[in-house]
Amino acid sequence: MNTDMHAGNQAAEDVLPALLDLARQARHAGSAVELGFLAVNDSHTLVGYRQAALWLTEGGTFALSGVVQLEANAPYAQWLDQVCRVLADGAHHQPRPISAAMLPPALAADWNEWLPAHALWLPLSIQGGLLLVRETPWQDRELALLAEWLDIWCHAWNGLQRRGPGSWRRWLPFGRHSTEKTRSKLKRRVAWGLAASLVLLLPVRLTVLVPGELVPANPAVIRAPQDGVVGSFFVKPNAIVTAGQALFSLDDTALTSRLEVAQQALVSAEAEYRQSAQLAVSDGKYKGQLALLTGKVEERRAEVDYVRGQLERSQVVAPQGGMALFDDPSEWTGKPVATGERIMRVATPDEVEIEAWLPVGDAIPMENGAAVTLYLNASPLSPVAAQIRYLAHDALQRPDGNYAYRVRATLKVGSAHRIGLKGTAKLDGDRAPLCYWILRKPLAALRQLVGF
Repeated sequence: MNTDMHAGNQAAEDVLPALLDLARQARHAGSAVELGFLAVNDSHTLVGYRQAALWLTEGGTFALSGVVQLEANAPYAQWLDQVCRVLADGAHHQPRPISAAMLPPALAADWNEWLPAHALWLPLSIQGGLLLVRETPWQDRELALLAEWLDIWCHAWNGLQRRGPGSWRRWLPFGRHSTEKTRSKLKRRVAWGLAASLVLLLPVRLTVLVPGELVPANPAVIRAPQDGVVGSFFVKPNAIVTAGQALFSLDDTALTSRLEVAQQALVSAEAEYRQSAQLAVSDGKYKGQLALLTGKVEERRAEVDYVRGQLERSQVVAPQGGMALFDDPSEWTGKPVATGERIMRVATPDEVEIEAWLPVGDAIPMENGAAVTLYLNASPLSPVAAQIRYLAHDALQRPDGNYAYRVRATLKVGSAHRIGLKGTAKLDGDRAPLCYWILRKPLAALRQLVGF
């Protein structure tokens, strides 16, 4: 008898350090997953078993021994979940051995396929249970030891849930149960939070990226002087022209015919007037017709002058010197044009500015003189700096169907880039906090969606 008592005391001395070590690990567990791992795997240091499963009322099987990632749809996991649900629904709330005979026939039929003969069900105060199985029967001393360990484990579980992300206790680092590690971790989080808040409050420049192009600053727009058909061009595209140089002409065939008819009518009217004037010397009845014939002559002369003027205007000359900007002449030749239709521009090559189109959704507050930077597609490493001189109040419809405001910007220094190069223009607006710069478009979309 003394030998049995000595063996029992020796076993208790061996198990006690293991229980204390498990309790320490449970108190310092950082997550529910870590606690579940302790329950199904490290409980083996107290009693021997072959398999273990931690089951919770909310969520089903939470952890399995020897398994890193639980597959909830596996046949074993589904069968085990049904078994634990039957055991949890029982009236017993104390640890008890379990056998296949205590289960419904449908579940008991698969017992030998999945589990050994002897099982132990340990109810938990957190609405769940721990199932341990092995080939040998369970002893009363083991049940008492496991009940004590699971009581410690449930206490650690409840404490971890109270310290979860949604708990207000998580933000009280100086409570009487807090540790130096917890306080240090929270201090670091607060410091990072304050640093992030300061960064989000930093003032930054509101900027918008829009399509941009180099255009002539003060071009002379050459338009069709009258309705007609384009006849021929006297200059080539991008040619340098001087003031008064002929640029193009409209087809004058019809005007030449009209001029000849008008001139012939004028000759006939003048001949009739002269004949009546000679007859009026000897016959008084012709004197009354002279006034009428004089008016007819003036009418014909006015018609000749009008047609001659139209014929002269059919040939268009440059109003100023510069570069002739227009499309391929073959595209214009023979094309009907209306009075006022733009055909070309004559611009000074050195007078260049930026034209950009600001979409309605990106219209940020900007004033005249705001900075503009154009990054040309042909030369992205040589940006062109400018200042806004004009921002349209009315949005115009663009070829893509969207509406945008026209922006004109004057170059700060001369540019060697040619007119017509396109790129991306960066428009600088007022300063605002970084958080507003980040959330400006999401907030605008939210207001359009919600309506307030």
